[in-house]
Amino acid sequence: MRCPYCRHPDSRVVDSREQDEGQVIRRRRSCPECGRRFTTLEEATLAVIKRSGVTEPFTRAKVVSGVRRACQGRPVDEDDLAQLAQAVEEAVRATGVAEVNSDEVGLAILGPLRELDEVAYLRFASVYQAFTSAADFEKAIVDLRHRAGPPAQVEPGDADSSNP
Repeated sequence: MRCPYCRHPDSRVVDSREQDEGQVIRRRRSCPECGRRFTTLEEATLAVIKRSGVTEPFTRAKVVSGVRRACQGRPVDEDDLAQLAQAVEEAVRATGVAEVNSDEVGLAILGPLRELDEVAYLRFASVYQAFTSAADFEKAIVDLRHRAGPPAQVEPGDADSSNP
């Protein structure tokens, strides 16, 4: 690492620490030439390749804004969205590649969103998977019901206690 003070092409690492749950490494360095110390931050970049071929950096904020639209009017708060975005980023980073397709990000969103809110999941899936008919919605609903297991049994008289 080049010294920012004297431009010497080498430096010695004095201390290393992880930040942001291991996503960033903070290194304290010393220049053997001038003796001054400086800090560097190293972060693994993650890029998303959009359908148009354009590459842009992955941002949790973009995940949150996309999912927020699907959650509009649903009982989902900002903390839930932040946790979902973190889970998506962890899943995408776990693939171990520096560049992922936007489709892979969309797939990584669907799982946690299904657990968070089924209606928001259907909204997001309808756009992401380009539903073209009611049959597409029906298939997605059948999938949701299949994953959730059999419906709970309702005892007689428990359905609506307000009616005599």
